[in-house]
Amino acid sequence: MKNLIIASTSTVHDSSYLEYLLPELENHFNGCETILFIPYARPGGITYDDYTAKVSEAFAKINKKVKGIHQYFDPVIAIQNAEAIFTGGGNTFLLVHTLYEHELMQKLADVLENGIPYLGTSAGSNIAGVSMQTTNDMPIIYPSSFKTLGLFPFNLNPHYLDPVENSTHMGETRETRIKEYHKFNKVPVVGLREGSWLEIKGDTITLRGEYKARLFRQNHEAVELPTNELLSFL
Repeated sequence: MKNLIIASTSTVHDSSYLEYLLPELENHFNGCETILFIPYARPGGITYDDYTAKVSEAFAKINKKVKGIHQYFDPVIAIQNAEAIFTGGGNTFLLVHTLYEHELMQKLADVLENGIPYLGTSAGSNIAGVSMQTTNDMPIIYPSSFKTLGLFPFNLNPHYLDPVENSTHMGETRETRIKEYHKFNKVPVVGLREGSWLEIKGDTITLRGEYKARLFRQNHEAVELPTNELLSFL
């Protein structure tokens, strides 16, 4: 049975890394001693070791150890033997490229379908949907496929931003970009605002956190989804 927390972001305003999620994560990872961390998205080009150290510092607050997947001789075996897994944010193109490069995408999907507790934030959440095509990231590297884990039948747009009234910004809004996606694709998209996450237990998907999410479907008007709403209908 799937056991996932899929968060828009790792850090909200005026808080430390993962701080807003730690009470939830303490329960989510209950019974797990060590969390396998996948640092492949490398935000800002940070090294795997430095990224893992940052994550270790956060999880130490709830008495969890962290080991980076890069510290294992065989990353496939690391995933298959993991008690729990966290994939952090950064660049989704780089993350997907590296998962395919090491032949890990399907292996990761398999263990998560079988119930290994998982946390994704930002890019690590982007990969949980059908494809990575609704990421906000720059295409800094070319992955072999846009297809991702497919743990639920829709895509995410993490860090979703609403248009700012009276803004002089001339670029496209997030909503405009998602509408462009729906000119060619039928997969629904959930715009997940910062501070919100999806809690997935088996086939039950629930929106959690402070904020509503925004649901986009091809040939439909966008609608707001209230917190604690079940998204299993998607």
